[in-house]
Amino acid sequence: MEENNLFEKKYIKAQKRVKKIKGFYNHLMVMFVLIPFLILINLKLTPDFHWFWWAIFGNLVGLFFHWLGVFGFNKLGFGKEWEERKIQEYMNNQ
Repeated sequence: MEENNLFEKKYIKAQKRVKKIKGFYNHLMVMFVLIPFLILINLKLTPDFHWFWWAIFGNLVGLFFHWLGVFGFNKLGFGKEWEERKIQEYMNNQ
């Protein structure tokens, strides 16, 4: 019974992780479609002022933070394993 419950918890956790990764890749694909569209609109309507750079910058910042939330903390060394090590360290020191 407990083994089945453990499997179910792992499955739900993996499912949530895959959903987050899928969300990141959707964000990336929308950006690849949106940016050229905004550049086209900008150059057609106001070719003297290139405001599309602000849209690119904003999207890149948003994409970076999305990446950081999905992949980055683990790649930077601040993932779940790091949290567990710190918790154990603080519990051992008390």
